[in-house]
Amino acid sequence: MAQIGFIGLGNMGLPMARNLLKAGHDITGFDVVAAAQEAARSDGIAVVAAPTDMLGGVDTVVTMLPAGEHVRSVYLGDEGLLAKAAPGTLFLDCSTIDVATSREVHAEAVDKGHAMIDAPVSGGVAGAEGGTLTFMVGGPKEAFARAKPLLEIMGRNIVHAGGAGNGQAAKICNNMILGISMIAISEAFALGQKLGLDPKVFFDISSAASGSCWAMLNHNPVPGIVETSAANRNYQPGFAAAMMHKDLKLSQAAASHAGAATPLGAEAAALYTLFVNAGNGNLDYSAIIKMIGGSAAN
Repeated sequence: MAQIGFIGLGNMGLPMARNLLKAGHDITGFDVVAAAQEAARSDGIAVVAAPTDMLGGVDTVVTMLPAGEHVRSVYLGDEGLLAKAAPGTLFLDCSTIDVATSREVHAEAVDKGHAMIDAPVSGGVAGAEGGTLTFMVGGPKEAFARAKPLLEIMGRNIVHAGGAGNGQAAKICNNMILGISMIAISEAFALGQKLGLDPKVFFDISSAASGSCWAMLNHNPVPGIVETSAANRNYQPGFAAAMMHKDLKLSQAAASHAGAATPLGAEAAALYTLFVNAGNGNLDYSAIIKMIGGSAAN
């Protein structure tokens, strides 16, 4: 049984922590939100007042935090996790953050004598609850080998993408594809309807032709076509538009840093900026078809 600290007990983190608890591991948690603390306590997770309060009794720490600034504040500095933890502690950062911050934190972890991986996830709340997440992992092979048994409790697909920060790189590149794809799907279905095509007929054609893709088959933005689509639930996420917006902004920051041209990624980021700034960030990312098709999203 591992002694695990879990920081970030929100919509994704808490079900991930629950799965580790169900597997027989001892979990100590932290979250800044009182409701998340209470929910964790009701599941049998011991909640501490500050992240570093858990370090005396754990050998592994998992973090699931909103952004790079939060990861930096928790990990770095004289009062951060890396400075306070016992040498050899294993850190799993499952947050989705910018590659540069991830690599900076990795370097500090190595300097302090710790093992660390970045392991952002795909699969949403349903995947977190069902233990079926995909983990895209960056970091040394030795750290990956230590972390893998725990990742296998929380996920179904565990892929080592290479060195430090490569998990983040894989996540943002993948979600750039997803965001671009959803815009293309939305444009095609909106155009088809204006041309008199029945959306279900068009789906039957395109899903078996060259236009087929994962987002169309699983997250189709038109209601009544795909059972798993958020469109059938009035676009309740799912994968929120605000999260897609975040990931697309991360992809563009990475592209700028690397000197890479991503014109479609940039356009997708701009369109999701418009959509989210119009008050639609809490809707599923597929709801962007409403803006593209010219109708109100809510």
